[in-house]
Amino acid sequence: MTKIRILGLSLLLAAAGATGANAQNMQSIELGPYIAGGYNYFDFDEDLGGSADVHAITARAGWQVLPILAVEAEASFGLNSDGFDFDGNEDSFDLDDNQDGDLDDVINGSGDLGMDYLIAFYGRTTLPLSDRLLISARAGYAFVELDSTFRTTLGNVVTREGSDDGFAFGADASYALNDNALISIEYTHYEFDDANAESLGAFLKFRF
Repeated sequence: MTKIRILGLSLLLAAAGATGANAQNMQSIELGPYIAGGYNYFDFDEDLGGSADVHAITARAGWQVLPILAVEAEASFGLNSDGFDFDGNEDSFDLDDNQDGDLDDVINGSGDLGMDYLIAFYGRTTLPLSDRLLISARAGYAFVELDSTFRTTLGNVVTREGSDDGFAFGADASYALNDNALISIEYTHYEFDDANAESLGAFLKFRF
């Protein structure tokens, strides 16, 4: 996750510092709808102490309301499950693992975590560095559905499915191939209650 955070911080700093966009470049941003799709790599930090890497495809639709403001919605769908090691107490799982009549004991083991889907809504501000290179930052709210299966050291299998939500923010760098198509690299941080995450994605965007 460290490399993802370094790249994400670089994009965020670039977006924060890109205040030298001139009026001519700002006018090059066309108002109206756009769609985008691509690949996302998610790194989840579970509240049980483990982390898992999930690959996903993402689809996005948005509307450029003003030259510096767009609103958008997106959906990501996980393509795999990844192994993680967990460490928690029995109460976290509602499981009496050693059958001693209480839920105070620590249990650990290994399992798999997968993302069924993630839906998010954002506001995005964009600043062009030139007529082809753009930097943007976005902030919003995300909802995620996760499922995990793991086996304790005593052999009990636990399955957890549930949703989580929280604030999300990120930044990207885009390059315009022509008047309508752009490619971009994007970083997003998710502040979920039980499973914070970072994502790094590559996208192809079409403006109408």
